[in-house]
Amino acid sequence: MKTLVCTTPGHFSYEDTLTPASQEGHTLIRIRRIGICGTDLHAFEGTQPFFSYPRILGHELAGEIVETDRGDFSVGEIVTFIPYFNCKKCVACRNGKPNCCTSLKVSGVHIDGGMVEYLSVPSYSLVHGDGLSFDELALVEPLAIGAHGVRRAMVQKGENVLVVGAGPIGLGTMEFARIAGGNVIALDINDSRLAFCKDKLGVAHTINALTEDVAATLAILTDGEMPTVIIDATGSLRAINTAFTYLSHGGRYVLVGLQKGDISFSHPEFHKREATLMSSRNATRADFEHVIASMKSGLVDPKTYITHRVAFSEVKDTFESWLDPANGVIKAMVSLD
Repeated sequence: MKTLVCTTPGHFSYEDTLTPASQEGHTLIRIRRIGICGTDLHAFEGTQPFFSYPRILGHELAGEIVETDRGDFSVGEIVTFIPYFNCKKCVACRNGKPNCCTSLKVSGVHIDGGMVEYLSVPSYSLVHGDGLSFDELALVEPLAIGAHGVRRAMVQKGENVLVVGAGPIGLGTMEFARIAGGNVIALDINDSRLAFCKDKLGVAHTINALTEDVAATLAILTDGEMPTVIIDATGSLRAINTAFTYLSHGGRYVLVGLQKGDISFSHPEFHKREATLMSSRNATRADFEHVIASMKSGLVDPKTYITHRVAFSEVKDTFESWLDPANGVIKAMVSLD
């Protein structure tokens, strides 16, 4: 089968590899769609934590079952899967948090992923397609990341929710903060992405951190109270550190974005707010199911996100262009037909 390998940062190579053999407890999927996410882009740049090379990227996936040992799934069924493989035994797994298993292996990050024609995955990770298309199913995972962050934040109806970063994960976070009843405010430095928030997602309030006084604008929008929930989806150290100053008293700050450095903030300012700081890692099956239900009910239109399409054979020559903000990539989708 054809496989696309990121051999070193900045370099891809198409290789011929063996189709995975049958394996107990595993399901063989013919990959039909691959969504490109920030993790893939950062891996290509060489800036992604938890990463080693060579690596086959890809974890936003949809395909058809070729072979399975699960009786509740069938050959030919259109599926996606949860690409975070866990041990089922550690303290996190035992406490219902397999998304942060102590020995977690994420497809396309810690282990080889889905930029292949056929992929073998643990059968427990399968998710029924429930009538959704390949495109829609390939978008479930990134949307579930945002849904999980919103669930971590425990967003309540009427709360002011500041989402920092209007990339694909941030946009999904905005969607699910809206679904939870939050008053969403989008913060970014890219006017075209902020326009996307308004025009495509219906976000009422957007702020450009390069051209506006963020704190003053937030004070106006929140009647001086500041956001009770802040969710970072940038992975930018400067953005993460600065956003501490925007948090309301009693507020919750959730880090969905990831970067390599140490965060820092004023302890007295954080302490006097009795603020809560949380990380949000990956997503759970409940988040995947929430996303699928939201798609089916029309609360989320996944097609909104797909701005670029290429065939699998074109990825090597096209991938680097997706790093350039001028190209306006929200979600690039790879097809294997």
